[in-house]
Amino acid sequence: MNILIVSQYFSPENFRINDLADELNHRGNNITVLTSVPNYPHGKYFDGYGIFKKNKENINNINIIRSPIIPRGSGSGIRLTLNYLSFVFGAIFSSLQLINKKFDVIFVFEPSPITVCLPAIFIKKIKKIPICLWVLDLWPESVVSASNLNTKFVPSLLNPLVKYIYNKSDKILVSSKGFIDSIKKRGISKNKIIYFPQWAEEIFKPLIPKQKLLEKIPNHSFKIMFAGNIGEAQDFPSIIETAKILKNENIHWIILGSGRKQKWVKKEIVKNKLTDKFHMLGSYPLDRMPEFYAQADCMLFSLKREYIFSITIPAKVQSYLACGKPVLAMIDGEAASVIENSKAGLTCESQNPNKFAKNILKLSKLKKNELNELGNNAINFYNKEFERKMLIDKLENIFTEIT
Repeated sequence: MNILIVSQYFSPENFRINDLADELNHRGNNITVLTSVPNYPHGKYFDGYGIFKKNKENINNINIIRSPIIPRGSGSGIRLTLNYLSFVFGAIFSSLQLINKKFDVIFVFEPSPITVCLPAIFIKKIKKIPICLWVLDLWPESVVSASNLNTKFVPSLLNPLVKYIYNKSDKILVSSKGFIDSIKKRGISKNKIIYFPQWAEEIFKPLIPKQKLLEKIPNHSFKIMFAGNIGEAQDFPSIIETAKILKNENIHWIILGSGRKQKWVKKEIVKNKLTDKFHMLGSYPLDRMPEFYAQADCMLFSLKREYIFSITIPAKVQSYLACGKPVLAMIDGEAASVIENSKAGLTCESQNPNKFAKNILKLSKLKKNELNELGNNAINFYNKEFERKMLIDKLENIFTEIT
């Protein structure tokens, strides 16, 4: 099958679409990716790339067309808006190179923004081929939450655009069942919507550590690890409050990743005299993550109390489960249900440091075999609900159906 992937993000940026494209290619499909000049997450072009550099690439037999884009910079509202809009116009312009190429289906990867689908709609109109849209971030709800908007003006502008994109898509895949009602409310038939969750890349599996990566952390401490974006949504104020409650316990916090909230977190750690309990290790390549996970006693994720977050399942959930790690979560809704149903750890509602601290203490008192049982539950649930091969088989069947 000839598949055109439209995604604002692609390798060398770290997104799950890289893994999907590799697997579809490995299965004998011809893959072309229409994407942008890489600039996420640091807000500037990656070394060796630019508007006039590497506009066309072939990586592992995947053809890549890179459209011009304004880098996201610091991620401020205006700069981010320019980044999103420039991809739309740049990708439409670059798509003219594809007019004479044959495609069976267009697959749109949408972690945000939803405007990434507009170039795909342009191509669909010219080439008369179906669009399969994978929604990982719900608009306009996520825009309202991320920007702390208290006005209905922005949603009123975005709602018609979102409805238009959904109507022009032949199938809409959603990474969380919680998205379905929001899409249906825009007049979209339920038959057009398919629950299609994320999975973990093949590198995520239980490992026995080859070397000690956490040298400065006492051997007999209880190690809680967070991996991912350090941003507003992840509710680090509640994590800091929890750490303050547990200040006198032998509990250590390992933070992997970076983000806009990183400097604030470091200042709060110093301000609250938690420097001996927190270990900010920075960002590492994706393939290093499983080895770090293996040295933690449990994995952590949290999100602010927002409606959009209560119906979202963060991608890290699947990675944590696939590595067979117990999970501590401070989150509402869908993601909490995953942890509860998997019996892989403990959850509490968002922004509740007191309850979260109690859960951490409870987990830290478990024996090694009890923690291992939680880890086994995690793997078993992952294999049942999120296993990679099973999901990509399902996606290929969807492609066959709509073509």
